[in-house]
Formats: sequence, structure tokens, C-alpha cells
Amino acid sequence: MFPGTLTNGYRAFLNGRFAGERSRYEMLAEKGQRPEIMVVGCVDSRVSPEVIFDAAPGQLLVVRNVANLVPAYEPHGGSQHGTSAALEFGVQALRVKHIVVLGHAYCGGIRAFADDQEPLSPGDFIGRWMSQIAPAADGLGPREKGDEESYLRRLEFASVELSLRNLMTFPCVRILVERGKLQLHGAYFGVATGKLLVRDPETGAFKPVAEPPERTMIRCE
Repeated sequence: MFPGTLTNGYRAFLNGRFAGERSRYEMLAEKGQRPEIMVVGCVDSRVSPEVIFDAAPGQLLVVRNVANLVPAYEPHGGSQHGTSAALEFGVQALRVKHIVVLGHAYCGGIRAFADDQEPLSPGDFIGRWMSQIAPAADGLGPREKGDEESYLRRLEFASVELSLRNLMTFPCVRILVERGKLQLHGAYFGVATGKLLVRDPETGAFKPVAEPPERTMIRCE
């Protein structure tokens, strides 16, 4: 049986957002999509780019994979082409103007790599996919005992940096960046805090773009 949660959610969408934006959906169906922003995000259910950025239909082109990774350009051989195909579509077909690599706190894929966890299946798809961040881990140096959580946070940021570097290995991306027609961005979402950090392209530092509202405390007299 189809999940009732989805059925109820669809009904709410149909009578709410779809009803309010029906003309936009009809326009998108007739004229096609032309998003200017592409987001490479994680499959983590807590980190939906459309929700975080309050995006309208057709505004974002989103590709999601485990740990928001962009593989290096590899046209011959290899098997990790799902994200590469999405990049090709976004950059070459839709001509997006921005690509955002959106990392996040408490990433399960990052932890699986850092802890060298046992495979979840004989195929070890997660392990093989996450092996791509080995250069990012190597750049952080040895992991010190008692520094586990801090190390994971640093690795989450380092993996965003690695994906940005890998993006530049794609000729179509590099050429458009050099011509000023495409911009690359790194960002990081704090799941518990709601804080969004954006990478400064000059310094490489991740800085908050806005402060989340203070949690309201209700006192009982």
C-alpha cells in the first residue's frame, strides 16, 4: 500500500501550494525549466535544498548523493557517472549560472568513511563511493584520539572543498568559470542550529549568511 503519509502530504500540496502556484507549474510545463542555480546536496532526509532555500518550483536544479560529493572528471572507464551526468545536463543543456556544493553537519557518509565502518551489503556501495574523499582526509592529517567530533566537522568542510576542486576538472565547468559565466560556491548547513555557512572564495573560510532566530522560551508561572 502506498504510504499514507505521502498521500496526505500530496493532498495538502494539491490544495495548498499547487493551487496557489498553478500558473507557475503550467508555465514550466509549457516552456520548460530554466533554473539558474544547481545544488549538489546529500541524500540525508534532514537536508533538503528546496526546504532550506525556500525554493519555488523550477528555481533549483538539485542532484543528491551520499555526502554531496562531486567525482573528478572521468570520461573513460569508472562507474560513478550519476552526478557527472547531472552536471553535464545542468551546465551544458540548462546553462546554470551557479553551482552550490551543500555540505552539512552529522553526515552519515562522512562518519562511515572516518570510522571505517563495516559494509552494509556485499556490494559495499557506500564504502566505494566514500573512498573518493580520501584526498580530503589525507589533507587533514592523522586523527587524534578524543578529537572525533571535531575531526568529523573538519572532514565535512574538507569534502566540500574537494568537490569544488573536482568540479574544476570538468572542462565545460572550468571554461565557463574562467569566462565568468559560471560561479562555484561551497555551503554548509547546521542540522541542529539551522545555521547556513557560505564559503568565502577569497579566504576559503565558511561564514554565516544570517543568524537563525533565538529559540523562544516559554515560562510557566
